[in-house]
Amino acid sequence: MVKRRPVAPPEITSKPEGAAIAGWEQLTVELNAAARGMRHLLVVLDAHGTPISANDMVMYSAELGEDNAFFQENVGGRLEADGTFRGTRWRTLGVEGPKDEEARMDASPSQPSAAEVEALKALVAEILRRSIIRSP
Repeated sequence: MVKRRPVAPPEITSKPEGAAIAGWEQLTVELNAAARGMRHLLVVLDAHGTPISANDMVMYSAELGEDNAFFQENVGGRLEADGTFRGTRWRTLGVEGPKDEEARMDASPSQPSAAEVEALKALVAEILRRSIIRSP
Protein backbone atom coordinates (compact mmCIF):
# COMPACT_ATOMS: atom_id res chain seq x y z
CA MET A 1 0.00 0.00 0.00
CA VAL A 2 1.22 3.49 -0.85
CA LYS A 3 1.54 5.82 2.13
CA ARG A 4 1.14 9.50 1.33
CA ARG A 5 2.26 12.25 3.69
CA PRO A 6 3.64 15.80 3.57
CA VAL A 7 7.44 16.14 3.41
CA ALA A 8 7.27 18.53 6.37
CA PRO A 9 4.67 19.33 9.05
CA PRO A 10 2.52 22.50 8.85
CA GLU A 11 4.58 24.24 11.55
CA ILE A 12 7.52 24.14 9.11
CA THR A 13 5.73 24.87 5.82
CA SER A 14 3.79 27.79 7.33
CA LYS A 15 7.05 29.69 8.03
CA PRO A 16 8.73 31.78 5.33
CA GLU A 17 11.73 29.44 5.19
CA GLY A 18 9.44 26.42 4.73
CA ALA A 19 7.10 27.97 2.17
CA ALA A 20 9.13 26.58 -0.76
CA ILE A 21 8.15 23.02 0.17
CA ALA A 22 4.51 23.69 1.12
CA GLY A 23 2.34 21.16 -0.66
CA TRP A 24 5.19 18.74 -1.33
CA GLU A 25 4.42 15.12 -0.51
CA GLN A 26 6.28 11.88 -0.12
CA LEU A 27 4.90 8.58 -1.28
CA THR A 28 6.37 5.51 0.38
CA VAL A 29 5.96 1.81 -0.11
CA GLU A 30 7.52 -0.76 2.19
CA LEU A 31 7.66 -4.35 1.04
CA ASN A 32 8.95 -7.58 2.45
CA ALA A 33 11.61 -8.62 -0.05
CA ALA A 34 11.60 -12.26 1.14
CA ALA A 35 15.15 -13.53 1.49
CA ARG A 36 16.38 -10.10 0.42
CA GLY A 37 14.96 -8.47 3.56
CA MET A 38 13.07 -5.19 3.40
CA ARG A 39 12.46 -2.95 0.38
CA HIS A 40 11.60 0.72 0.82
CA LEU A 41 10.52 2.91 -2.11
CA LEU A 42 10.24 6.68 -1.73
CA VAL A 43 9.02 9.28 -4.24
CA VAL A 44 8.92 13.02 -3.50
CA LEU A 45 6.32 15.11 -5.34
CA ASP A 46 6.39 18.87 -5.67
CA ALA A 47 3.28 20.98 -4.98
CA HIS A 48 2.00 20.27 -8.52
CA GLY A 49 2.23 16.50 -8.03
CA THR A 50 5.29 16.13 -10.24
CA PRO A 51 7.81 13.53 -9.08
CA ILE A 52 11.12 15.28 -8.39
CA SER A 53 13.13 12.59 -6.62
CA ALA A 54 13.02 8.87 -5.98
CA ASN A 55 14.88 6.21 -4.03
CA ASP A 56 14.66 2.43 -4.19
CA MET A 57 16.39 0.70 -1.27
CA VAL A 58 16.72 -2.93 -0.28
CA MET A 59 18.15 -3.85 3.13
CA TYR A 60 18.88 -7.34 4.38
CA SER A 61 21.04 -9.04 6.98
CA ALA A 62 23.27 -12.11 7.09
CA GLU A 63 25.81 -13.81 9.27
CA LEU A 64 29.49 -13.36 8.38
CA GLY A 65 31.38 -15.88 10.46
CA GLU A 66 30.78 -14.83 14.04
CA ASP A 67 29.65 -11.34 13.07
CA ASN A 68 26.24 -10.10 11.97
CA ALA A 69 26.14 -7.99 8.84
CA PHE A 70 23.60 -5.90 7.04
CA PHE A 71 23.62 -4.94 3.41
CA GLN A 72 21.89 -2.01 1.83
CA GLU A 73 21.60 -1.36 -1.89
CA ASN A 74 19.88 1.68 -3.28
CA VAL A 75 19.49 3.83 -6.35
CA GLY A 76 18.26 7.33 -5.70
CA GLY A 77 18.38 10.85 -6.97
CA ARG A 78 16.62 13.68 -8.74
CA LEU A 79 14.14 13.24 -11.58
CA GLU A 80 14.67 16.25 -13.86
CA ALA A 81 11.86 17.93 -15.81
CA ASP A 82 13.50 16.92 -19.11
CA GLY A 83 13.28 13.22 -18.16
CA THR A 84 16.90 12.79 -17.15
CA PHE A 85 18.01 11.40 -13.81
CA ARG A 86 20.84 12.68 -11.60
CA GLY A 87 21.60 10.15 -8.93
CA THR A 88 23.83 7.56 -7.37
CA ARG A 89 23.82 3.85 -6.74
CA TRP A 90 25.06 2.90 -3.26
CA ARG A 91 26.10 -0.46 -1.85
CA THR A 92 26.64 -0.43 1.89
CA LEU A 93 27.96 -3.20 4.11
CA GLY A 94 27.73 -2.87 7.89
CA VAL A 95 29.31 -5.43 10.20
CA GLU A 96 28.39 -5.69 13.86
CA GLY A 97 31.25 -7.25 15.80
CA PRO A 98 31.38 -7.93 19.53
CA LYS A 99 28.96 -5.88 21.64
CA ASP A 100 31.70 -3.56 22.92
CA GLU A 101 32.80 -2.53 19.40
CA GLU A 102 31.12 -0.07 17.06
CA ALA A 103 29.73 -1.42 13.82
CA ARG A 104 32.04 -1.13 10.82
CA MET A 105 30.50 0.35 7.69
CA ASP A 106 31.70 0.48 4.11
CA ALA A 107 29.69 2.38 1.50
CA SER A 108 30.53 2.34 -2.19
CA PRO A 109 28.93 4.82 -4.60
CA SER A 110 28.70 4.26 -8.34
CA GLN A 111 26.84 5.55 -11.35
CA PRO A 112 23.55 3.68 -11.82
CA SER A 113 23.21 1.79 -15.09
CA ALA A 114 20.69 2.86 -17.72
CA ALA A 115 18.65 -0.25 -16.88
CA GLU A 116 18.58 0.70 -13.17
CA VAL A 117 17.43 4.23 -14.01
CA GLU A 118 14.68 2.92 -16.28
CA ALA A 119 13.59 0.44 -13.59
CA LEU A 120 13.43 3.27 -11.04
CA LYS A 121 11.36 5.42 -13.41
CA ALA A 122 8.98 2.48 -13.96
CA LEU A 123 8.63 2.10 -10.17
CA VAL A 124 7.84 5.80 -9.85
CA ALA A 125 5.15 5.50 -12.52
CA GLU A 126 3.65 2.47 -10.74
CA ILE A 127 3.70 4.20 -7.34
CA LEU A 128 1.98 7.25 -8.85
CA ARG A 129 -0.62 5.04 -10.52
CA ARG A 130 -1.31 3.18 -7.26
CA SER A 131 -1.49 6.38 -5.21
CA ILE A 132 -4.08 7.85 -7.57
CA ILE A 133 -6.18 4.67 -7.49
CA ARG A 134 -6.18 4.62 -3.69
CA SER A 135 -6.61 8.37 -3.07
CA PRO A 136 -9.94 9.39 -1.49
